[in-house]
Amino acid sequence: MERILERCLFAARWLLAPLYLGLAGLLVLFVVHFFQELWHLTIHILELRDVDMIFGALTLIDLTLIAGLTVMVMLSGYENFVSRLDIAESANHIAWLGKLDAGTLKLKVAASIVAISAIHLLQGFMNIQQISTEKLVMMVVIHLTFVVSALLLAVMDRLLGGKHE
Repeated sequence: MERILERCLFAARWLLAPLYLGLAGLLVLFVVHFFQELWHLTIHILELRDVDMIFGALTLIDLTLIAGLTVMVMLSGYENFVSRLDIAESANHIAWLGKLDAGTLKLKVAASIVAISAIHLLQGFMNIQQISTEKLVMMVVIHLTFVVSALLLAVMDRLLGGKHE
């Protein structure tokens, strides 16, 4: 009975595979939205103010960071929790693939969230005339919360003996 239960639990990891496939679908949506934003910038380039152009650039950077984070979670999560990706001999092999354990992935996610939060905070500061002081203070507090959380994750990882590159 125990052996059957253990095999069922082990096989249940494959229930994660559709979720990782869904993340691949999310990447398609990011690509569509990215090019929609780029097209919007392109057709309005002559009428955009410098600040609007910078906002557009930050939006594209933000989408790219989130898409990269999605790829990291999708591939390393699949490899850590479902099955090894059998692409080592491929010319398209990603150097970090197979080296990201769950702890390293958490640190990379936290760092990406801090970077994304910093972009939104920068957008707020660039648009300071249209944002209330209370909202700006909340944005700073939220960003600092992300920074402190990321630092605490890194410290905990170091204290627990994490050996990451």
